[in-house]
Amino acid sequence: MDKNISFTLKVWRQKGPKTKGAFETFQMKDIHQSVSLLEMLDILNEQLINDGKEPIVFDHDCREGICGMCSLYINGHPHGPGTRATTCQVYMRRFNDGDTITIEPWRSAGFPVIRDLMVDRSSYDKIIQAGGYVSVNTGAPQDANAILIPKDIAEKSMDAASCIGCGSCVAACKNGSAMLFVSAKVSQLNLLPQGKAEAARRVKAMVAKMDELGFGNCTNTRACEAECPKGISISNIARLNREFIKAKLKD
Repeated sequence: MDKNISFTLKVWRQKGPKTKGAFETFQMKDIHQSVSLLEMLDILNEQLINDGKEPIVFDHDCREGICGMCSLYINGHPHGPGTRATTCQVYMRRFNDGDTITIEPWRSAGFPVIRDLMVDRSSYDKIIQAGGYVSVNTGAPQDANAILIPKDIAEKSMDAASCIGCGSCVAACKNGSAMLFVSAKVSQLNLLPQGKAEAARRVKAMVAKMDELGFGNCTNTRACEAECPKGISISNIARLNREFIKAKLKD
């Protein structure tokens, strides 16, 4: 049965990307375990505002596990304890009375801190802009049954498309690699007939943009796969490498 708990909360505070940050400690009293972690931060911010202090800046949007904007590092894990869940789906019942909870922003050169717990994830948008689209004629949609796609290929593409671009793979990787994200977006399009025409150009452009933005490379520790809230498989990284090598050989 859920109950009220009290705990120590350590939150990273940083005024901007070029300023030095530090942890700030708060003593949270009588927080009911039925509230989400983000709601707990809302409660803390109300207290800070009432005390005339600066509230903690953190990112959020849908709070339904869909958008992935709630990108927080909690007790050493992207999105916190548990698997296949985003930060907004983490409830205080996962913590015990007297615990110390440490909350940090994503740590990556590709995700500079904007303020406190909010990071700039526009680098993902730039990677998508580099090649994450299909140039097809618009107009009346073609009958789906006329496009013959094997079931296993369609399922692999849909699995890759479930990536929400939250950045937990980068945060989990010791190299700060974005390979899982990039490979998911490449697989999503390159596996389907509509994406074949631009497959070689797409994989080269997206990998080049990833490298340009300062993300590290993959060393197959599988930390990204373990922490991904949508369970994206690293088999996509293997597919990305194959696609990239084929594209380079064509050059």
